[in-house]
Amino acid sequence: MATMKQTDYIAREDKYGAHNYHPLPVVLDRGEGAFVWDTDGNRYFDFLSAYSAVNQGHCHPKIVDALVEQARKLTLTSRAFYSSNLGEYEEFVTKYFGFDKVLPMNTGAEGDETALKIARKWAYTKKGIAENQAKIIVCENNFHGRTITVVSMSTDPDSYGGFGPFTPGFVKIPYNDLKALENELKDPNVCAFLVEPIQGEAGVFVPDEGYLKKAFDMCKAKNVLFIADEVQTGIARTGKLLACDWEGVKPDILILGKALSGGVFPVSAVLASNDVMLCIKPGEHGSTFGGNPIACKVAIAALKVVEEEKLAEKAEKMGQIFREEIRKIKSDMITLVRGKGLLNAVIIKPKKGVVAWDVCVKMKDNGLLAKPTHGDIIRFAPPLIISESQLREAIEIIKKSILSFE
Repeated sequence: MATMKQTDYIAREDKYGAHNYHPLPVVLDRGEGAFVWDTDGNRYFDFLSAYSAVNQGHCHPKIVDALVEQARKLTLTSRAFYSSNLGEYEEFVTKYFGFDKVLPMNTGAEGDETALKIARKWAYTKKGIAENQAKIIVCENNFHGRTITVVSMSTDPDSYGGFGPFTPGFVKIPYNDLKALENELKDPNVCAFLVEPIQGEAGVFVPDEGYLKKAFDMCKAKNVLFIADEVQTGIARTGKLLACDWEGVKPDILILGKALSGGVFPVSAVLASNDVMLCIKPGEHGSTFGGNPIACKVAIAALKVVEEEKLAEKAEKMGQIFREEIRKIKSDMITLVRGKGLLNAVIIKPKKGVVAWDVCVKMKDNGLLAKPTHGDIIRFAPPLIISESQLREAIEIIKKSILSFE
């Protein structure tokens, strides 16, 4: 059989797969640490990290070993039975993040859906809101996944266009706008406020300092649940274990995913207090694969790596270096550099027909992978295990690629 070219792999995906993504023209075959290799053997810095799922680096040996060892023993029981792994994981993850209870799921979108159901159940059983009248406040330009209910909260036409009718019960307000939040909190039927501590898909939009704490306090004053979607910002990405930690906020409901498994297996989790979580009774919510034995062992290993390798501290230090060095690049194509920890974005001003996509293609050609979001924003989020020398080498690639258009 003739050796396949990258164009052959791409053509096969195009022929047999749904056209719901627009990938960069590179076919990846292997990964280790901060690097990935394509089918031709070319090496790249990975500056997307599977949208921050691979914080611990590609194929981290401790996490992979946990997966392989458990896969040989028991893969799935469903929640129809107890398993020897689930309680161990539940105790570990609740103590790790400081919550009473966890509800294990698989994907980030499932985590968000779970949090919404818990909040509504709490509204009717604890807050006393009339059945079917609960409202949840969300923010414009949010990204919480792609289920029907989640896109019902979206203000991005690419997410919601052509997918109605939509799920009711959501109130949309501008992000980073405390006055708008205050106005909506006056409604006694509001039961929760769902927010990303940093809006990732919107282009790493960092709110004003104090926004999260003030929003949390406002919710507490009105007996409204504060729900933090930390699927992308959590697990050390922003320089703290959770982005909420920057302002000392402990959410009523915390949603985690992505790097909760180090990117080797789909694992998500919703954490809350007993008062909130126990509103959900047997049979009212679940998942065949949620809390499966592999997921439990993988998540424990992934979280241990974060702690043992001090990845939050590394993200903070490396993020400061990244932003400082990128801001030194003398190009009028760069209009803004923003971020926290190793979750950063560069806004690219089109020049002579060159747009952010073209910059990403050029970076690929030079050995670094990143993706644009919203047309003119490039998100840069390498694995947190990246060394300073590797980071500086990657910055030189970014600089060379941008300056090539001058």
